[in-house]
Amino acid sequence: MGTIKSSAVKYAILFFACMAFQIVGTWSIPLVDRDEPRFAEASREMIEGGNYVVPHFNNQLRLDKPPLAYWAQVASFRIFGENDFGARFPSAVAAALVAMSTLAWGNRIGGERIGWWAAIIFTLSLQVFLHAKAGVADMWLVLFVTVAHWAEWELINRNDRASAATDLASQRFSNLTISKRRALWFLFYVSLALGFLAKGPIAWTPLLTLAAMKYFSRDIEFAQRFKFVRGTLLMLAIVALWGVPALIQTHGEFFRIGIGRHVIGRSFSAMESHGSNSLWIYLLLLPFYFVTLFASLFPWSIKLPSLTKKLWRERDKVDVYLLCGAGIIFAIFTLIKTKLPHYTLPAFPLLALLAARHIDSERFLKSAATAAICLYLALAFFAAPFAARYFPAAQLYKQARADLKPEMEFGAVDFQEPSLVWYFRSRVKGWMTPLNSKNAAEFMEKGGPRFVILSTEMAADAFRNSPATWKIFSTAGFNVTKGKRVDLTLLLKPE
Repeated sequence: MGTIKSSAVKYAILFFACMAFQIVGTWSIPLVDRDEPRFAEASREMIEGGNYVVPHFNNQLRLDKPPLAYWAQVASFRIFGENDFGARFPSAVAAALVAMSTLAWGNRIGGERIGWWAAIIFTLSLQVFLHAKAGVADMWLVLFVTVAHWAEWELINRNDRASAATDLASQRFSNLTISKRRALWFLFYVSLALGFLAKGPIAWTPLLTLAAMKYFSRDIEFAQRFKFVRGTLLMLAIVALWGVPALIQTHGEFFRIGIGRHVIGRSFSAMESHGSNSLWIYLLLLPFYFVTLFASLFPWSIKLPSLTKKLWRERDKVDVYLLCGAGIIFAIFTLIKTKLPHYTLPAFPLLALLAARHIDSERFLKSAATAAICLYLALAFFAAPFAARYFPAAQLYKQARADLKPEMEFGAVDFQEPSLVWYFRSRVKGWMTPLNSKNAAEFMEKGGPRFVILSTEMAADAFRNSPATWKIFSTAGFNVTKGKRVDLTLLLKPE
């Protein structure tokens, strides 16, 4: 009993320490275009519309992602309110749960030291630090892929010898083993289902890891342990609880867009300028993730060359499994055309376990961890507030919010990023209307209170004789999605 209590305390310490570390600074910087505001606004519209099956953004169907991340944000909004912190809090929870899972798995394959260092390495990797603070779906995907890999590893290496026992004590042990095996089997397929609900079919990469291990370990009876038909039916049944209503409500559009465009489409063409459709550029970008890994896994990537050399010379079956799982994830995203550095995040817990097993220098581990904590806290406390002033949508909203009314209509010219919808719809209940330079004046001439957001240069030209009763707010900032500076003006007609 004392051991159980001690373990529970250790896991609780890790969870709350990770939570505290990840939420620091999440309130200092506005949501970053485009993904964070899209998720946050879609979650808010779930609450407003009462439709928790099909997400909407700006009153239009948003079929890019399954709903699990939205559901998590909805729960967070109920607790913390519909704000930036509430949108980001679920990712911090998921990242802390990944750290706990990594600790538990590390304990199983190498002892307590390996478990703790694996959890620390994962948590203090630069890409994890960034995405554990982001209001998107990635950390939930990482969580369920990690748990599925862990359960899969346990099933592969479960010892069956106790099942042949005949004495009473051994029979009790046998029953316990069977019970654990069933729990692991259930955990494996439920994790695959929840991973799909977080971010789609990429969550099923542990099945490819299993296929690779079957190739390397031909003597293991995988079919008996994994009961694939029964497990697949369970997995699909869980997905269908949401998927069938979603397909009915959207007349099949969720499948066509969610799978056809955002899974198959991303594989064969670059979306939103993330990658290239040129064959030669595609070939040039094949090493993309192996290069960006040095930044994403910082500061632990300093040891990548020596770690690679060591594993090339010698590795055991644990290493083979971890390398297969991580390698498959890297291979998939290397081959598809749409590329972003964080796509390989589901491999990071596996890489953390590899690093914890083979980095022998305690001095390096402690020094790197201390340096990472200091650097990341400095970024959260000082760099984030400084950068916040360059987010134009948030700055315009702060200037104009006292004059905003729920019944107002609003539109935007050129700068039509999701952050405008997220921030201004916290006061205005209408929807953002996309405009161009020709119809912006017509929009403002219509009756009723309204406002328009456009470039400062265009505002000076198109609305040089605006009525004295109109209010004008201006700001300068940086459009992250287009990588350029912007000067924006908000023209507001009170009545």
